[in-house]
Amino acid sequence: MRGIPMKHLATPWADPETYLKRMQPDHPVLFLSPAVLQGTARRFQTGFPGLVSYAVKANERAEVLANLDAAGLAAFDVASPAEMRAVRAINAAAVLHYNNPVRSPAEIATGVDIGVESWAVDHPSELKKLDKVPRSAEVTVRFALPVAGAAYDFGEKFGAPPDQAVTLLKEVAAAGWKPALGFHPGTQCEDPQAWAAYITEAARIAGRAEVRIGRLNVGGGFPAHRAGEAPDLTGIFQTIGTTAARAFSNTRPQLVCEPGRAMVSEAFTLATRVKSQRDDGRTIYLNDGIYGGLVDLRDIGLPGRVRAISPDGKPRSGRRVARRVFGPTCDSLDRLPDGLPLPSDTAPGDYILFDAMGAYSIALSTGFNGYGVRNVVTVLGLAGHSREGD
Repeated sequence: MRGIPMKHLATPWADPETYLKRMQPDHPVLFLSPAVLQGTARRFQTGFPGLVSYAVKANERAEVLANLDAAGLAAFDVASPAEMRAVRAINAAAVLHYNNPVRSPAEIATGVDIGVESWAVDHPSELKKLDKVPRSAEVTVRFALPVAGAAYDFGEKFGAPPDQAVTLLKEVAAAGWKPALGFHPGTQCEDPQAWAAYITEAARIAGRAEVRIGRLNVGGGFPAHRAGEAPDLTGIFQTIGTTAARAFSNTRPQLVCEPGRAMVSEAFTLATRVKSQRDDGRTIYLNDGIYGGLVDLRDIGLPGRVRAISPDGKPRSGRRVARRVFGPTCDSLDRLPDGLPLPSDTAPGDYILFDAMGAYSIALSTGFNGYGVRNVVTVLGLAGHSREGD
């Protein structure tokens, strides 16, 4: 598969603006740049001091998986049998990490049949379910800490307290699996010290359990460029590497990460269209909303990388005005957080382009009221692309 990045892609357009001017779509369109996606993958591979495993949940489209495979990624974090099959359809030899720590017996059986090589647990009852998993597999004990720095915390749902993680790690080693530790600092985490705190605690847990772990999964949570300056991924990578070396000394495990949002966000731009504008000039209706490709904005807030173009492809350049934005459905909850800044000369029929929208857009889009994101168009470049992703 590698070396054939265009297998799942149609003939690309030059850029979103060219497509919109020519085709005048009245539905939301997601534009993909394979060059940006593969560039981001290479950045992680060269910058992160360990194995890079893509979190498929962020965007499981065949175009995404094929381009990551072509860029050399060989490991994928899967959370369900459907994601396992999606990866296997692209690369039958890919390494699968099943890091969703809560599974049904049927899901575990499927994982065994498909050949999952790494499993995660965060509770004794879940560890017992893995009895039929081959002892040649890795079992990662996932733990959680009350660490700030992310847009929202994953620790409320997953992760054992450190004391319980010590006990679980001992049981994993005693049962004969390859013991490992893992955590997730939370989504859109821009503070390197969150990783430092977790890595330091991981060393303590391993020491208290008297178990030498083969790998430490430092999770995802790497921030995408949503507004202002691009996040300092290089600084985060360096903090992870230096902290692991200091905390584990001569027993440092191999490091693993599982980026989702930061891997795919930059490679996509979402184009929506203004359906209507009220006379107040501050309220607009788009052909997409929180039941479609903009669902993530409800929880993570408005992005700063938004622009408007007229139907003939010309950028709107008026001063920015905070808008109240509704989606196209008949549900009054279909509304973005207030204050989306758009040019004052934005008008009905214009296209509103949201950059860095590859994660949790099409993956979470519904078909409610007949709306939602369904189209992905391949382009050679993205005008709003952050060069930090190269």
